[in-house]
Amino acid sequence: MNSVSFDFNTLTPRERYKILIGTVVPRPIALVSTVDREGRANAAPFSFFNCLSSDPAIVALGVEYSPSGHSKDTVRNIRDTGCFTVNVVSGSIMDEMNICAVPFDASVDEIAEAGLTIAPGKAIAAGRIAEAPAALECRLHSFLNIGESREIVLGEVVYAHFHENAIDADKLYVDATVLDAVGRMGGHGYATTRDYFELKTMSVADYKAKIETTIEAKAS
Repeated sequence: MNSVSFDFNTLTPRERYKILIGTVVPRPIALVSTVDREGRANAAPFSFFNCLSSDPAIVALGVEYSPSGHSKDTVRNIRDTGCFTVNVVSGSIMDEMNICAVPFDASVDEIAEAGLTIAPGKAIAAGRIAEAPAALECRLHSFLNIGESREIVLGEVVYAHFHENAIDADKLYVDATVLDAVGRMGGHGYATTRDYFELKTMSVADYKAKIETTIEAKAS
């Protein structure tokens, strides 16, 4: 198979961005809710997001600077209050998430515009989106300064919330079909997680048995 290669040192930031968002897919979407110093709520979606560790429980956000070059409201609020909540975007709140992405003036309440409801946080000041099937309350762990395009925020998960039917509370099994999480693709594309299948990691013994079965099948 012929290949096409790119030297990232020769590409512009925009060109690198286009390649990365088209390659690292699907990316989970964090609808991040925060509060400012006066306690006013804010919500904005970010797809440069993932979990990095379980002990401690760390999630990461990559938040692009605003066109003016200043920190966005989300980052400013996290710096001021030391906390944020990651809300999982399901198919049922996809349109509402998109409204929260509109670059409203700072005086506009995007949560109200989207018709979403804020429920108080249990361990932090930043509330969660009640309509989201799952939410992770996070305390600020640290910021990573990696360049001039984005601010990297690390948060430690201190509390988790789920809609009752989205998790088996005894086994801590999250039902992916109920979660119905939406992922971000390249450009304006999105993807659902409804096309679900399992592929178990093999032990060495399982792998050797599979190889032997394959050899026997080819020989017969």
